[in-house]
Amino acid sequence: MIACQSRDWLCSGFSAVAMCTIEAIAAALACALLCGAPAAAESWPARPLTMVVPFAAGGGTDVLGRIIGRRLSEILVQQVIIENVGGAGGMVGSARVAKAPPDGYQFVLGSRADAINQTLYKNPLYNFATDLAPVVLIADQPTLLVARKDLPVDDLREFVAYARENQARMQMASAGAGSTGHLDCMLLNAAIGINVTHVPYRGGGPAMQDLIAGRIDYFCTLSATARQQVDGKLIKAIAILSRDRSAMLPELASAREQGLDFEATTWFGFFFPKGTPEPIIQKLHDATVAAMDTPSVQERLKEVGAVTVASERRSPAYLQKFVLSEIEKNAAPIKAAGLAMD
Repeated sequence: MIACQSRDWLCSGFSAVAMCTIEAIAAALACALLCGAPAAAESWPARPLTMVVPFAAGGGTDVLGRIIGRRLSEILVQQVIIENVGGAGGMVGSARVAKAPPDGYQFVLGSRADAINQTLYKNPLYNFATDLAPVVLIADQPTLLVARKDLPVDDLREFVAYARENQARMQMASAGAGSTGHLDCMLLNAAIGINVTHVPYRGGGPAMQDLIAGRIDYFCTLSATARQQVDGKLIKAIAILSRDRSAMLPELASAREQGLDFEATTWFGFFFPKGTPEPIIQKLHDATVAAMDTPSVQERLKEVGAVTVASERRSPAYLQKFVLSEIEKNAAPIKAAGLAMD
């Protein structure tokens, strides 16, 4: 029972009774919300969860999400359902989670693409810094420059020479306008002085299919998307765009080793809708860290070129600061290159 205290100037007559009743109802609702949140967090998760992957199935983001998701399902003893929601360089999926109820049953596998989109798009669908609650930074993954198998080049120097001479006829793919691969290839093009037609797809998987078929000339993609195709000689690996070589393709020289001062990698992390209770955020954080530290998960991630982040980079507080720094960091080259999307 919540008492409504009388006031000489307010609680007299019908209007005072109505006002007091409204105040009582509001107070009761506030109490229910405050008392109910800990109870909901205590029992979370009580049903299956949805991990939104904001790119098409088969791409690098999707591969990493499924590796982590399988182990998460075991740890949380609830199924983690992967839902691919592509579009606008990952913005559609992330925006959906940003607008979802903050009850802990829907989260997004965010990435560097989210930071890029805040500057690349004139009117981003959400504010990455304020509309999503950071949970945990998971892994870093290098970008790989790959080409159709019959492109007449064998290394980065030959690729640069060929592209400069044939740029008017070449086509470059991406996992979508505004995706990390799109930006990385645009920046690579600027670094080597070429202007090539861009063909956007709805994910890395569909783009890879057309690269294998020889319909496009090259593609900047996450290493997870390309490992199997490179090993099968269905496509040609030109350079790893991380600072150092990758354990996934140890024989492939980095761009720096091949004479080009250029670097491109991306990162991945989990985010809830803003307003998700802290106990739920902490529970998903702890479960994800346990999944990351599972030897079989680490081995599987290494196979696709991803490396889990160090323990000091895993807290929600660190991810919040990291997001702000990544938005600023990626804004500089986007503005310098004059890139903008509607």
